[in-house]
Amino acid sequence: MTAMTLTEKILARAAKRDSVRPGENIWVDVDVLMTHDVCGPGTIGIFKQHFGQNAKVWDKDKVVIIPDHYIFTADAMANRNVDTLRQFAAEQGLPYYYDVHSPAYKGVCHIALPEEGHTRPGEVLLGTDSHTCTAGAFGEFATGIGNTDAGFVMGTGKLWLKVPPTMRFVFEGELPPYIMAKDLILAIIGDIGCDGATYRAMEFDGEAVYALNIEERMTLCNMVIEAGGKNGVIAPDQITIDFVNQRNKSGKPFQVMKSDAGATFAYEKVYNVSKLEPVVAKPHSPDNRAVVSEVKGTRLDRAYIGSCTGGKLTDFRAAARLLKGRSVKIDTFVVPATSEVARGLQTEKLNGQTLEEIFLAAGAKLGQPSCAACLGGPSDTFGRLNQALRCISTTNRNFPGRMGHKEAEVFLASPLTVAASAITGVISDPRDFL
Repeated sequence: MTAMTLTEKILARAAKRDSVRPGENIWVDVDVLMTHDVCGPGTIGIFKQHFGQNAKVWDKDKVVIIPDHYIFTADAMANRNVDTLRQFAAEQGLPYYYDVHSPAYKGVCHIALPEEGHTRPGEVLLGTDSHTCTAGAFGEFATGIGNTDAGFVMGTGKLWLKVPPTMRFVFEGELPPYIMAKDLILAIIGDIGCDGATYRAMEFDGEAVYALNIEERMTLCNMVIEAGGKNGVIAPDQITIDFVNQRNKSGKPFQVMKSDAGATFAYEKVYNVSKLEPVVAKPHSPDNRAVVSEVKGTRLDRAYIGSCTGGKLTDFRAAARLLKGRSVKIDTFVVPATSEVARGLQTEKLNGQTLEEIFLAAGAKLGQPSCAACLGGPSDTFGRLNQALRCISTTNRNFPGRMGHKEAEVFLASPLTVAASAITGVISDPRDFL
């Protein structure tokens, strides 16, 4: 049998074939379709247009709808989008609709999906958001699709796609305490550029990758789209399996896969993590890389810790390590990705103080679980850059206007680097505080 990469093996399973190869176009069966308040109404409109106003989705247990982007706002159009989702979920009898302003509300879709047990090894997960690739951390094929494709999947449970070649990135050595997954992925993007992995799978491997917890692995996979990647993926280990078994409320069986020995990779690069420095992406592109020592001292107006990339409990633990007993010198916004993370901020302690108490004592402002300012949002969005400010952020994109004002400057960095910079008011090296 032909040796295959992990991505190829997952797609072969979904296509009911013994093997596939890069460049082939195949029909795949979809295991989970996710949409949210930004793209959900468009997807629903296309579904109804082509399948009928009274059509039913192909499998109500495989459609997940999570409002998360423009939700805590008075904006009428944003609220109308949520109303559309709510009505559709009721019409379809969808069990996995996580309504805002309700006990079911979760927060950022990419973090809520694994929390609620919708991510499983060996499956195909598609979502109307480019950062759906986050779920590749669980050993599945996860990628973002447009509203038209999503409307088709909603009606059929299938999608026609091309098998991507795989790029392999290996991180060897023991991870230093000042390096996080955000540094690793920014280093890769800086090396290959924002188009370096266009329509390719990015597979992560090596001792340092498997030393990461599941949330840090999610950060790695989350940002493959910033290099143009079709999907990111990490072969499951016991950490993955334990997490999935704990969360898999449906009890659905899953298949653990890994790349075959002898599989062909389109590109391979090996990093020694002991030689890496904290990384910053300068405005206005994620591949505009600098090591922190090159931009140290750059004046800042704001710090932001949150988003699917930087709003997980691991991210806040890292930031709290530096902020405990210190005060921020610039406006610092802390936004948990989900309600579960928010509860963790209130219960998890570091030397006698909860993480939330540490942030508030340092002078940070806490927001409600959501995407918040990561995608700009309406003018009343928490943390939005309504002025041409210079911000250092744990988010994943720093394009002009991404977080609000089109003339604002956004530097991307790890939670450790953002916290260090919040303390000083200038871009700072977390090694100076550890």
